[in-house]
Amino acid sequence: MSAHDTHQAHHDDHHDEVEYHGSYRDYFIGFVASVVLTAIPFALVMMGLLPKQATAIIIVAFAAVQMVVHMIYFLHMHPKSEGGWNMLAFIFTLIVVVIAVAGSIWVMWHLNANMMPVHTMPSFG
Repeated sequence: MSAHDTHQAHHDDHHDEVEYHGSYRDYFIGFVASVVLTAIPFALVMMGLLPKQATAIIIVAFAAVQMVVHMIYFLHMHPKSEGGWNMLAFIFTLIVVVIAVAGSIWVMWHLNANMMPVHTMPSFG
């Protein structure tokens, strides 16, 4: 095997891991989706058409969709990127965040529910 063949085999090994960096079309799609996913909740808040609870739920839903759009179109996260390590790191981070947020809410809920009621002193007079 010549030095050229060895170099070519080594070069081919690196091309097995396809790195995807996106195209202008992908960036444009991501940008338009982000603008739309921002404008709709903004319009809902400014117009005040829905009750506050419904508006809050819609804003959270649009925020979740927008996070996915950003991860796909701008961060290029998909199961094949960097041998799957990006996706694995993201899933681990998501699990840690969910545990931290759910645990904090659980603790605050139970602290509020288990607080002793405030006793008022009887007035003499």
